[in-house]
Amino acid sequence: MKFNRPDAEVFVPSGQPAEEALSRATFMGVGAHQDDVEILAMHGILEARRQPSKRFAAVVCTDGAGSPRAGIYANHTNEQMQEVRWHEQRQAAMVGNYVAAIQLKYSSAAVKDPQNVDVKADLKTIFQVAKPSVIYTHNLADKHDTHVAVAVRLIQALREIPANRRPEKLYGCEVWRGLDWLPDNEKVVFDVGGAEHISASLLGVYDSQIAGGKRYDLATIGRWRANATYLESHGLDTTNLALFAMDLTPLIVDEKLDLIQFATGPIERLKKDVASRLGKALGQG
Repeated sequence: MKFNRPDAEVFVPSGQPAEEALSRATFMGVGAHQDDVEILAMHGILEARRQPSKRFAAVVCTDGAGSPRAGIYANHTNEQMQEVRWHEQRQAAMVGNYVAAIQLKYSSAAVKDPQNVDVKADLKTIFQVAKPSVIYTHNLADKHDTHVAVAVRLIQALREIPANRRPEKLYGCEVWRGLDWLPDNEKVVFDVGGAEHISASLLGVYDSQIAGGKRYDLATIGRWRANATYLESHGLDTTNLALFAMDLTPLIVDEKLDLIQFATGPIERLKKDVASRLGKALGQG
């Protein structure tokens, strides 16, 4: 595989040839930053650990240069912070038993630039080798512009490869905006319980974020616990940790679907649900 950036890397914990390792991936997480994949794709990571025939691979699109920093990292330059974050992603790949972790190392600006086709081209290069059945990425309602851009580049790439090489499922998962607002019949609910020690270990790898002032480890597992408890008001919890996603698969099955209309449709349906419940309470329903 040849990528557009000369410093892009493919890390294979097992030491296998990169293409051989990547061809074994059955689950894949495609995220913007180092640590995003461990938040949005935990379901796939855990499933691959539980099933010997399954394998997980991570793809990270940006270089990690712009992350906030404090504590022992307060005086790190962008270049030093990049090195730290690249190393952390490799550590996560080892802890999570990934077959591969690819870091494309684009700037956030490059990822967000609609005229820059390099990110999309690199993703297409990956899918010449990898054929995961399930891909997890950012949801289209995320409030981080780089996250949304990564999801869009991924969808664009998948639309441009042969249909028989596209995943069976594409999910947009929670990171910088939760999905508890999705209408219940549109939520994809992933059980990420039963292995909290693994989740904590993977999230805890990112010391540059945690010691740097952002407790993503506590916040992420806290969100999953809240999701599980508040999912159903009239029933008992079926899991102790739940990750929510929106099903983006229709967007790579029907290439004519408009991404904006697709993403805002659930918001309109939420609006109708809120109006209906208020109407009933006011005697107007």
